[in-house]
Amino acid sequence: MRKDLITDTAIQLVAEQGMRGLTHRAVDRRAGLPEGSTSAYFRTRKALVEGFVERLAAQERIDTALDPADVVGSIARTLDSWLVERNRTLARYAAMLEATHHPELRSILVHSPREQATALAKALGHENPERSGAHFTAFLEGLLFYRLVGGGSTTGPAPGTEESVADLRDAVEKALRP
Repeated sequence: MRKDLITDTAIQLVAEQGMRGLTHRAVDRRAGLPEGSTSAYFRTRKALVEGFVERLAAQERIDTALDPADVVGSIARTLDSWLVERNRTLARYAAMLEATHHPELRSILVHSPREQATALAKALGHENPERSGAHFTAFLEGLLFYRLVGGGSTTGPAPGTEESVADLRDAVEKALRP
């Protein structure tokens, strides 16, 4: 589907060049599409940003399906896969930063797995599941960011390895304790 090609290309451009590299013309060129193709689907830059963020959100919803038999392992494997798919995660963070300067974009970033984290906190018996879910989500975001571009990117186990998943599992397990 052409719309997926456009949004996937936008994700790659943002990951490689930041938000400044995202233009309709750049997407057309990179995707090998005739000039004006991206504009036909996304008339404005805001619409293009919304389109690629919606694509990221759809992919994230698929990724965050938990295995009830191994919740901690599911989360660790998901985080590790986001480290392996570095460009997708970098584009997600770039969109979050863009939204801090453009309030009209904030509504497109509500696809956080916070509801899932709240349900998990409730199942684990936390006193205030909403607050615990928000804290757990913030912890996961920080852990992911640390391993992606922070100090953990140079000292942590290589993404895509059993060692990486085990390290993430250990961190997640500790964070889930009530």
